[in-house]
Amino acid sequence: MGRWRFKKSTDQGSQEIVVTGQELIDDLEWRGLIAQTTDRNELIKALDNGPVTLYIGFDPTAASLHIGSLAVLLALKRFQLAGHRPIALVGGATGLVGDPSGKSEERTLNDEKVVAQYVARIRKQVEPYLDFNDSPTGALVVNNLEWTEPLSAIALLRDIGKHFSVNQMLAKDSVSSRLNANGISYTEFSYQVLQGFDFLELYRRHRCTLQIGGSDQWGNIIAGLDLIRKVEQGSAHCLTIPLVTKSDGTKFGKTASGTVWLDSELTSAYALYQYWLGVDDRDVISYIKIFTFATRDEVAVLEKELSENPGARNAARFLAQDVTARVHGSDAMRKVEEVSKALFGQGDLGAVDGATLAAAAANLPNTPFTEGMLALDAFALSGLCDSKSAARRLIKEGGAYLNNERISDEGAILNKSQLIKGNFILLRKGKRELAAVLA
Repeated sequence: MGRWRFKKSTDQGSQEIVVTGQELIDDLEWRGLIAQTTDRNELIKALDNGPVTLYIGFDPTAASLHIGSLAVLLALKRFQLAGHRPIALVGGATGLVGDPSGKSEERTLNDEKVVAQYVARIRKQVEPYLDFNDSPTGALVVNNLEWTEPLSAIALLRDIGKHFSVNQMLAKDSVSSRLNANGISYTEFSYQVLQGFDFLELYRRHRCTLQIGGSDQWGNIIAGLDLIRKVEQGSAHCLTIPLVTKSDGTKFGKTASGTVWLDSELTSAYALYQYWLGVDDRDVISYIKIFTFATRDEVAVLEKELSENPGARNAARFLAQDVTARVHGSDAMRKVEEVSKALFGQGDLGAVDGATLAAAAANLPNTPFTEGMLALDAFALSGLCDSKSAARRLIKEGGAYLNNERISDEGAILNKSQLIKGNFILLRKGKRELAAVLA
């Protein structure tokens, strides 16, 4: 069996790395990152004879990727670490059309200028996760508008469309489910043609022979594989990743305030950290496998700790630290942890990073600041207590805190001097429940 050997630069210099195709596929399987593949044995052989060039497509349907996108992006990185060449495709063309996969109704199409802005933002977002160098494994970022925009409608229909069977297209889940519900436009119906064309062009331009993506993309990916076979008489491979789910049945990557984004302007580092810290114990080990590069031995230790002492939350903390540092950097993660400790009385609120603290406060249940308002009113209006009488009882029982200082006076009032960094006053009920009074 052939084994692809490549050089990897380390602090100790360059060293030869050997990762077999079987080892890579086994690792992906263990992490729960394989839903479907075409011929697995042939894929393993291709990986052994590498480097294989592979790609994942990201459509610019929003200003940022979300944490669901992170799973496939990190899968791309895993292939690169095993000695293969990744391509991140940003769909400047397909983003204008709309993918029907997983949608029960027609997408609202974005303006071309908006899509172009999204493309630029997402392009920058994917770059930190991959290694861009001049080696055979150096990553690329491409935009499918480059080869789609110059193509005339006649050329698309004559040279590409003729290779697609309408009967097969109608049988795809993403299409058939819509036909049985609200119908589908020709625009979205044609999406699989464009995605198939992407695979063909990357095969032609970069000898890309593997496409990976979410399991909902299987039909679209297969369309590209068939197109390569028909047009170029070439062979290629497909691998899909299961869509990440939550054990309790709620949607992964969603909070009460909405989607968890990778862009810090849309989801702060603090909010991202808290999302991962709060994951269900039933999910935390599987998420560590998917969203971190922890080894089997490291995961086994965390799993044992979780079983023996779940209250310590070591596994969830490891997950939160790792993902936050990966997405926002280790410095941001350090600031987040300092702020988290300070919010719960384990540090000086005035001494931590102001921007991180403000972002944290904005994510708490809150009520507007009014000079001279009663503290018990603030507890009630913020939602920490159901009523003023409940807030009064809380104060009497010694469970009410203002800027981490216990309050005992039912008549305590709020004033501007109490605003932390001029932004907010922190309210705490007991040890764990927080809210804010925002200036």
